[in-house]
Amino acid sequence: MEINATYTSLVALGDSFTEGMSDLKPDGSYRGWADVLAGRLASRTPDFRYANLAVRGKLIGQIVEEQVDAAAAMKADVVTLVGGLNDTLRPKVDMVRVRDLLTEAVERLTPACGQLVLMRSPGRDGSVMERFRPRMEELFLHLDELADRHGALVVDLYGTPVLGDPRLWDVDRLHLTADGHRRVAEAVWQSLGLAPEADWRAQLPPAERPGWTSRRVADARFAREHLGPWIGRRLTGRSSGDGRAPKRPELLPYEAPAGP
Repeated sequence: MEINATYTSLVALGDSFTEGMSDLKPDGSYRGWADVLAGRLASRTPDFRYANLAVRGKLIGQIVEEQVDAAAAMKADVVTLVGGLNDTLRPKVDMVRVRDLLTEAVERLTPACGQLVLMRSPGRDGSVMERFRPRMEELFLHLDELADRHGALVVDLYGTPVLGDPRLWDVDRLHLTADGHRRVAEAVWQSLGLAPEADWRAQLPPAERPGWTSRRVADARFAREHLGPWIGRRLTGRSSGDGRAPKRPELLPYEAPAGP
């Protein structure tokens, strides 16, 4: 990519990762890496426009059905597509269908934007990650093949050790902290050919392992506040994104939010 290239518009597609959970703002909404990236791009390009169509809980089929055509119609300079991980976390998943839907999305988006960006998403180190790793790696291999075929960029977050560090993940163990989102924004920024402003791969300082009691308290809180409700939604066919609209459904000029 051209160093210090100019981009005038960004459209982000996906699920909770791109919506910005759990990078919480003072008003209770979420910021996230895509908003951070848009703000940085807007600071160097007058009249920069940004849309974020991502909605938490969406499966790849829903992303294709609800977001892809809208994004393609916007004809943005940059489109980011991150999806499929929610599918891999289900007890049962048809990976052939997931791959086919990703192929459909890439084939529809590539001719409609200046640059398509895909991601090998990060995962929190732990037993859950190990359980679903084979599905994730199957997904990422397919993304690599699609990128080679269609000229898309792939941002490899999965292969970066620091992004597996539990300290960069919220208490729900599914979503990055604000620091994690800032690192993702920097990774995409650099992949777009823009001059590095930080080392997003930098390791965190060494930390003492929490004691047995602290770990059990954290596990109990996680089960009560996050795992239980997640299982309940799976059993009843509900999603955290049901009835929720995208936070930026139109490609409009970006205005820096007030406050921190």
